[in-house]
Amino acid sequence: MSTTDISADDLAAVERCKQAYQQIRKELAEVIVGQSDVIEQVLIAIFARGHALLEGVPGLAKTLLISSLAEATHLSFKRIQFTPDLMPSDVTGTDVIQEDLKTGERKYVFLPGPLFANIILADEINRTPPKTQAAMLEGMQERQVSAGGVMHKLPDPFFVLATQNPLEQEGTYPLPEAQLDRFLLYIKVDYPSPREEWEIARRVTGGKLGKIKPILTGEDILNYQKLVLRVPVSDQVLGYAWALVRASRPGTPEAPEFVDKWVAWGAGPRGVLTLVTCAKARAILHGRYHATIGDVQWIVKPALRHRIAGNYAAQANNLTSDQLIDMLLEAVPADKQYVCPAA
Repeated sequence: MSTTDISADDLAAVERCKQAYQQIRKELAEVIVGQSDVIEQVLIAIFARGHALLEGVPGLAKTLLISSLAEATHLSFKRIQFTPDLMPSDVTGTDVIQEDLKTGERKYVFLPGPLFANIILADEINRTPPKTQAAMLEGMQERQVSAGGVMHKLPDPFFVLATQNPLEQEGTYPLPEAQLDRFLLYIKVDYPSPREEWEIARRVTGGKLGKIKPILTGEDILNYQKLVLRVPVSDQVLGYAWALVRASRPGTPEAPEFVDKWVAWGAGPRGVLTLVTCAKARAILHGRYHATIGDVQWIVKPALRHRIAGNYAAQANNLTSDQLIDMLLEAVPADKQYVCPAA
């Protein structure tokens, strides 16, 4: 598609998105050192209207990153610290009896829980029991909460940015596959580089953390989400994402030999939806009105690492999902012309 086929308004919106992205990166740099890819992946999840799970050892600024991102927007923000004794109603809210002081009439009134905000920081989500984790599912998928037979809509935009600690697994409750699949991206937060860690120590111990100014409004984000849907994707890019997901499933004609040998289950249809949508979101962040093969390859690990599971043989050979995805990228040609299969 050429630029002549695109409206001037959309081209201007893409340019504004690129500028907003650069401004947000600049603001976050006041308090966050490094983590460039993590910041980009979180913003891709937001512009693609999805949720993100961040995993990393303690002290890597996961919580600070999310709270700082909330400061860079004009959005409401709530932090939920998940603990073993947290109940579902502590997250979603509950009905309480209130008495009208004038009439004396008593009635049930819904008191919204912390889930009723634009950005939710679900801190250490794997430290709460499955019953409370499941209370998040309806809100994440349907963007609503049911209490007392009444549906309560969550605000729009709405994002759950959750963190989990891969250490100290005793006493934790690993997220079930069904809930993991609700997260658009599964983001790994790594240790900082030597230079970044030096700068972190210098800033924090010297009290030199800056202030963050809001850049985006909720209306801006909603408009960019709609813009992502309008971004075109070529058959080659769509076909490549489709081929990656199809090849990840053992026992299928498209599966390479190593998938049948080492993969227990592959990505479902949400996998290809995630790859295409996030590739388009990344394109507008970089000021482009089209998604590329490179966008798909850049986002493939956070998009699929929680949707591909190795079997016992893979675990015995210490093969992680990321390594299986690397093998998948080698096995699926990016330059092949993929076509829609016949019915």
